[in-house]
Amino acid sequence: MALMDFIKKQFIDVIHWTEQADGVLAHRFPMQDFEIQNGAKLTVRETQMALFVDEGQIADVFGPGLYTLNTETLPVLTYLKNWDKFFASPFKSDVYFFTTRQQLDRKWGTPNPITIRDKEFGIVRLRAFGIYSYHLADAKKFYLNVSGTREDFTSEEMEGQLRNTLIGSMTDLFGESGIAFLDMAANQEELGTALRQKMLPVFDHYGLVLDTLVVQNLSLPEELQKALDARISMNVLGDMSRYTQYQVATSIPLAAQNEGGLAGAGAGLGAGIGIGQAMAGAMNAASSPPQAAATAAVSAEEVMATLEKLHGLMTKGILTAEEFEAKKAELLKKLV
Repeated sequence: MALMDFIKKQFIDVIHWTEQADGVLAHRFPMQDFEIQNGAKLTVRETQMALFVDEGQIADVFGPGLYTLNTETLPVLTYLKNWDKFFASPFKSDVYFFTTRQQLDRKWGTPNPITIRDKEFGIVRLRAFGIYSYHLADAKKFYLNVSGTREDFTSEEMEGQLRNTLIGSMTDLFGESGIAFLDMAANQEELGTALRQKMLPVFDHYGLVLDTLVVQNLSLPEELQKALDARISMNVLGDMSRYTQYQVATSIPLAAQNEGGLAGAGAGLGAGIGIGQAMAGAMNAASSPPQAAATAAVSAEEVMATLEKLHGLMTKGILTAEEFEAKKAELLKKLV
């Protein structure tokens, strides 16, 4: 009867894993009730590792290569099973394969803005996103801390853990550094390098190596970004008087697009005496001697009203675009 049971058993002579689906990090070789023949061949391809587990205890680990399974190539398993050098019987063991290929283009980002204390803006909320890549380097750690006895374990199942831990570390890094947002945004490569160094021990705990980490973008909420843009514009223009000129100049195209704006004002001027008076007023304002301009400050509202009239004359064909631009430049100079 024992002989018949032995004959009915199925033995494994070749153990290997051909990756069928992208993203599988760990795969358990299908053993079922099979036993591994002593002297069987183990093939571990490049970018793979193999791990033998005997009754829940980690035994031998193999890198890329072709192996003949016996007491010499399975020293830990030999010790666990108390084999001697004359061992020649089939044996049972769980075999797990792991891919060591780089997992590329893994995306990370802040699902919600994170709050930090900025030395220039005070309390701010910012968003960040980028990409990272990693590879599996320690099969034992990954088996013990992550995959366990699962038949398959994929990179997608790791994403949430890695991404959320990364975001948490990034928040700590911002707080610890004391670096202003503007300096962080201008040095995203250095920020990515610092964040990678902070994350290396986290990945190592899982048996992984964080190869690259890139910060692609840092951004502020829309309302704060608008305030920052206005501040940048003022710094570029130099002083408030030039900033006022800038506001007036940039408002002209917007007013021209709206009913009742420059175009509406021009159309409402009419012809004949009204146009003549408008031309005269505009020309007099533009041709006033420097002394007259110096005696009284011209308000932005007055300049805007005159520009509306001149624009209306241009839309009627009475003034050319070049003449309008020249008069506009003269009027903007009068702002103080």
